[in-house]
Amino acid sequence: MGGRYLLDTSILIALFAGEVAVQESLAQADEIFIPSVVIGELYYGAWKSGRTKENVARVDELAAESAVLGCHSETARCYGRIKNDLRIKGRPIPENDIWIAAIAFQHDLVLATRDAHFDEIADVKVVAW
Repeated sequence: MGGRYLLDTSILIALFAGEVAVQESLAQADEIFIPSVVIGELYYGAWKSGRTKENVARVDELAAESAVLGCHSETARCYGRIKNDLRIKGRPIPENDIWIAAIAFQHDLVLATRDAHFDEIADVKVVAW
């Protein structure tokens, strides 16, 4: 399977749940990246959970051990184009997901996700794990 992948929040939640299919897909990847936006979503989930201390520690560990990609002006340019394309199509998606897609497009990464609305974005390669 090889390849360079950007992981969406849905994939990391499945990984945290111990899903074998996700573990196997990750094991076959050449490179794995995580958007800073996804780390933020995971922290939000950890802080609102009933096991805050454990979950925040889990996200801390993931962030420390992963290649995390942030946003800058080129990402913002990609974001603007993607958001406008979605507006024209009449197919809005959540804001954070537009940022995630922009990072995937900017770095020419395959976006691993379970969210079908990413399929609405032209020029972003998506795979469902």
